[in-house]
Amino acid sequence: MSSVLDASARLAALNAKPGSEIVEAEPDPIISAVNLSEVVAKLVERGGAGQDIRAAIDALQLEVRDFDVELAHAAGLLRRVTRQQGLSLGDRACLALAQSLGLPVLTTDRTWVDLGLGIDVRVIR
Repeated sequence: MSSVLDASARLAALNAKPGSEIVEAEPDPIISAVNLSEVVAKLVERGGAGQDIRAAIDALQLEVRDFDVELAHAAGLLRRVTRQQGLSLGDRACLALAQSLGLPVLTTDRTWVDLGLGIDVRVIR
């Protein structure tokens, strides 16, 4: 079964951090275009060049889902429930995608487990 990846999970795998083996074992991982943008931004911050980053991302063979009107609305609605935990737009985009697909989400953010959203949140470390 597929899972939706948070940027933190994908970055853990790219950087061979604890939990990377869980992410790498996922069949057909899915990521929101918003979260992919977060991954690219972190790689740029670390000095990555555009072509190298694109090649690395392409090699991951991720299914990237557009952040469309429905997901934008769903992520916005999550603001009320997640504001006290300080979740970002990227966090909410990931959760909204997982919720819409009925799939588990992989993350390194432990606070997601207690959100009570009915989403199967799997913390990788």
